[in-house]
Amino acid sequence: MQQPITTSPAFLAKPSAPATPEDLKCAADLKDTLEANAERCVGMAANMIGVHKRIIVFSDDLTGRIMTMFNPEIIEKAEPYETEEGCLCLESKRKTTRFTSIRVRYQDRRFKERTANFNGWTAQIIQHEIDHCNGIVI
Repeated sequence: MQQPITTSPAFLAKPSAPATPEDLKCAADLKDTLEANAERCVGMAANMIGVHKRIIVFSDDLTGRIMTMFNPEIIEKAEPYETEEGCLCLESKRKTTRFTSIRVRYQDRRFKERTANFNGWTAQIIQHEIDHCNGIVI
């Protein structure tokens, strides 16, 4: 079910707790909310819908499908660059440093551990959403 977007800086600044199988409904709500905001958003973290759990969803630039990650963690990164990003939670764009390629360890919907490499635009989206999980709002 689509949820309202949280814009409270104090709420968004709190790091999220690890996700568990009990959070599958939250992940479904997060995906529904991303789909409802697809014209202006390509990724979301659970805290953006008011839930402090380490869950992200994003549109994969290569496949076009929405991916869900539970407890994502960047374990490798390469080729830093400067960019500006916006966010549904903010009114303006802000400068940030991102990496062209990243390796992410995460859990899938069955909470099986996975590792994957991402590049370019998809890597940037994932970095932004993991920042949300860590209480960092660009």
